Amino acid sequence: MEATTSLLDAAAVGDLVMLDPLSEEALLRTLQERFSREEIYTYIGEVVISVNPYKPLPIYTPEKVEEYHNCNFFAVKPHIYAIADDAYCSLRDRDRDQCILITGESGAGKTEASKLVMSYVAAVSSKGEEVDKVKEQLLQSNPVLEAFGNAKTIRNDNSSRFGKYMDVEFDFKGDPLGGVITNCQCCPLPSPPRWSQPPLSCSYTHPPFPPQTLTDLLEKSRIVRHVKGERNFHIFYQLLAGGSAQLLQKLKLRPDCSYYGYLNREKSVLPGMDDAANFRAMQDAMAIIGFTPTEVTALLEVTAVVLKLGNVELSSCFQASGMEASSITEPRELQEISQLIGLDPSTLEQALCSRTVKVRDESVLTALSVSQGYYGRDALAKNIYSRLFDWLVNRINTSIKVKPGKQRKVMGVLDIYGFEIFQDNGFEQFIINYCNEKLQQIFILMTLKEEQEEYVREGIKWTPVEFFDNSIICDLIENSKVGILAMLDEECLRPGTVNEDTFITKLNQIFASHKRYESKETLNAKHVTDISLPLRCFRIHHYAGKVTYNVTGFIEKNNDLLFRDLSQAMWAARHTLLRSLFPEGDPQRPSLKLPPTTGSQFKASVATLMKNLYSKNPNYIRCIKPNDTKTAMLFTPDLVLAQVRYLGLMENVRVRRAGYAFRQLYQPFLKRYKMLSRRTWPHWTGSDREGTEVLLAELKFPSEELAYGHTKIFIRSPRTLFDLEKRRQQRVAELATLIQAMFRGWRCRKQYQLMRKSQILISAWFRGHAQRNRYKQMKRSVLLLQAYARGWKSRRLLRELKVQRRRHLAASTISAYWKGYQTRRTYRRYFRSDARTRLSNFIYRRMVQKYLMGLQKNLPPMAVLDRTWPPAPYKFLSDANQELKGIFYRWKCKKYREQLSPQQRAVLQDKLCASELFKDKKALYAQSLQQPFRGEYLGLTQNRKYQKLQAVAKDKLVMAEAVQKVNRANGKTVPRLLLLTTEHLVLADPKAAQPKMVLSLSDIRGASVSRFSDGLLALHLKETSTAGGKGDLLLVSPHLIELVTRLHQTLMDATAQALPLSIADQFSTRFPKGDVAVTVVESAKGSSDVPVCKKRGSHKMEILVH
Repeated sequence: MEATTSLLDAAAVGDLVMLDPLSEEALLRTLQERFSREEIYTYIGEVVISVNPYKPLPIYTPEKVEEYHNCNFFAVKPHIYAIADDAYCSLRDRDRDQCILITGESGAGKTEASKLVMSYVAAVSSKGEEVDKVKEQLLQSNPVLEAFGNAKTIRNDNSSRFGKYMDVEFDFKGDPLGGVITNCQCCPLPSPPRWSQPPLSCSYTHPPFPPQTLTDLLEKSRIVRHVKGERNFHIFYQLLAGGSAQLLQKLKLRPDCSYYGYLNREKSVLPGMDDAANFRAMQDAMAIIGFTPTEVTALLEVTAVVLKLGNVELSSCFQASGMEASSITEPRELQEISQLIGLDPSTLEQALCSRTVKVRDESVLTALSVSQGYYGRDALAKNIYSRLFDWLVNRINTSIKVKPGKQRKVMGVLDIYGFEIFQDNGFEQFIINYCNEKLQQIFILMTLKEEQEEYVREGIKWTPVEFFDNSIICDLIENSKVGILAMLDEECLRPGTVNEDTFITKLNQIFASHKRYESKETLNAKHVTDISLPLRCFRIHHYAGKVTYNVTGFIEKNNDLLFRDLSQAMWAARHTLLRSLFPEGDPQRPSLKLPPTTGSQFKASVATLMKNLYSKNPNYIRCIKPNDTKTAMLFTPDLVLAQVRYLGLMENVRVRRAGYAFRQLYQPFLKRYKMLSRRTWPHWTGSDREGTEVLLAELKFPSEELAYGHTKIFIRSPRTLFDLEKRRQQRVAELATLIQAMFRGWRCRKQYQLMRKSQILISAWFRGHAQRNRYKQMKRSVLLLQAYARGWKSRRLLRELKVQRRRHLAASTISAYWKGYQTRRTYRRYFRSDARTRLSNFIYRRMVQKYLMGLQKNLPPMAVLDRTWPPAPYKFLSDANQELKGIFYRWKCKKYREQLSPQQRAVLQDKLCASELFKDKKALYAQSLQQPFRGEYLGLTQNRKYQKLQAVAKDKLVMAEAVQKVNRANGKTVPRLLLLTTEHLVLADPKAAQPKMVLSLSDIRGASVSRFSDGLLALHLKETSTAGGKGDLLLVSPHLIELVTRLHQTLMDATAQALPLSIADQFSTRFPKGDVAVTVVESAKGSSDVPVCKKRGSHKMEILVH
């Protein structure tokens, strides 16, 4: 063992092996002193003692993890991280499977200790997506197991009601691959369901799992009853508090704990524990582990069935034969349970109220009394929950198990009860203490074995160590023929009346002379009186002290009945998960084999556990509860002393100190203590062993206190080590004084040299400063003399300049007065002749200025259609006001035009051209202002028949519309299609879509229209043209203004000549027979908008328009 100052503190040593003197009082005082300093961890060699502080301490931070990672076990303060790191490094580097055994009573912090070990291993192992996933699954198994396996007890709000052993498997690099959780039978648990041997051949259940799988670990009795002040398993309260309304409705549950009989019909709220939040955390953990939603739902359904079984009430009734029977009082709960598991309610009711007894080859259905019915109901609830817990563990193992074929290293973590001594000790305490006896046996043997191996390895003679061998106690309990467990099984299987009295009588007969067994009868036989030992009790002298056990309930707890009818009913259910939990209920696989008792199963489980532990290198964590009130940092000496005794800590220390109490490698030992010899201080040039021998020879310790191994120095008693440490402290103080003296001398010399250097520097700076001040004074004196000389010269020059200035001012004044006199005389002569003109011009300019300034502030809006303008304030400004109005309007129009798009500008150009042609000349023009010029009114692109008309002209289309052509002969009108292109004008038949006339624009010599609002148009053609021989054309157009405007624009673009347009009521046209005078007459509104043409002779035509 390697020592540090923290481990050798005289007031509270960190390693109890160093206690001197060694006694219970010194050990207890050391633990209390360290606890008061918030140092909750203490060593016994490589065993860690942990005292629960009942409050969070800042010693589990990431910085602490880094501090203990890859450290020497004894090079830092005692900590649980140290043993976790030592185990992990031994597994990773030395390829040795490890096991960490955590023991202590309820509330001592075992569960938290196992979490800290797992979290440390997860923190120090390497990172990676797959590795992190495995770590997370391993860590998340704790919330799930705690929900289903933990409960509030009087001593602990989160007490583990099962023993858990987890094997974490690693690869050759030390990365976790997965794990296996085993339900180790090392806690006070009822046995698997079984029948006692009846006088007749009765049906019984066969256990669903063979004993070697280490099942039935759960405290099943808590499911059906728990004392006041405690709670049932956490899952029931979490489900009711955290389940959604939809989930609870599906599970047919009420969110009220006081409604359920198995929860003692009382509300239980734990301060500091949020059941709803824990339920959500458990669901998240299940998702991380890999549970499917279907599996979670099935799990909660079976949990709800267990909870609802407690509300199934039975009432007494009598059969026709007069025998007592039982029946269901309220069938509602039974029906809801049947709906959840998919079973006929009558089948479940029959299984709860009766049982089948086989007599030879016949089966007889026997009714159960109310007490027997309640017993069967509770047995069913306990078995469902216990098997559900086993399924849950197996399901977690399925997710975290390692794939086959990989090389594995294993680290096991065992969380188990410590030794228990109560006022009334029953079957549970007997089982626990038996397991702890076995653990104590393996601890002593493994410790002595390790000690012996180290002595042999170092070449030191091994001296046999005297210690208490508790194998006699283990044999008393587990002997296969005459052990207490064997006698208990024999009594359970014996036909006839079986009770605890016959059992205790048999024990007294067999162990009457046993040194470790006592009872009232054996003491009386020896004529010893002990009033503390009542009847129906026996006492065993355990390694941790004497424990008195009351045999009441031993038979019942070793025999746990479950009627086969209930197993068959569960197997008949349609609920897949529940059905899988009762394979023995299959009628096709009946079995009459008696299942093993609780004691025999427990004994086999302990043997399997011991075999597993022997195959690994053990590491121990002993947890101690400092008080019964769970108060932070409160240390109760009597309570702690009792735990120190039944944990066997004094025995652990004695075994550890059996040989040499202290051992250390030569190199760190010499490094720490070499200052105690002048020959080894400050430098030793030889080997470390030679230096250690020289050092200890000079210190003159007795030879029997020392032993030199191959690599280590061994010191027998702690007193020698403390003496060595005391001399070191004195020598360190002397060396510190020497170092301080040397340092003070060096510091004084350095200070003197610095002061001398500073004085020289200050003197140099002072002399320089004095010379600079003298130079500045001389410079100021010279500048002052120069200033006075320049001042005298400047004042003399100033006087001369002042004289000259006065002369100049006098001359200027005389000249100004003279010029003023001349000007005034001239002004008086000429002022009155032109004063009126000057005044009027001034007033005129002022009025114009005022008018323009006011106009600037009152300009009309920028809208083009707004022609408003402020009136002229004075009559003489009327012309100017009108001119400004016109200028402003033209400017406003210019601004408007600049904002127009090219399309809007083209439309405006067309309208402007129409205005120039027709404004104030033709009445139809006013009607066309609001009508946009579309140009194309026939829909040529949609009408395929009309599309070929445009191909006749072979140029760009300008306008297309339907018109009426006036017959020259009789004055009647016929419909025609008019197409105006950039070079032609085409008239076509609308029915045949064939051109009737194609005119070139150069053939048109003019056009005539009337002044009225009609659409009559006369096109005058040149006589030399091809169509001109037939005479001019008379057309009636619905868009006359647009047609003439576009014709005018097209002619301008094609021929650069304007269209000669005549707007009059009379005009002359040329017909084939000669010129005809056409007179247009406006008449009243008729029945038709088409003009009426009347011939008035051969050279006159009258056209009536509306």
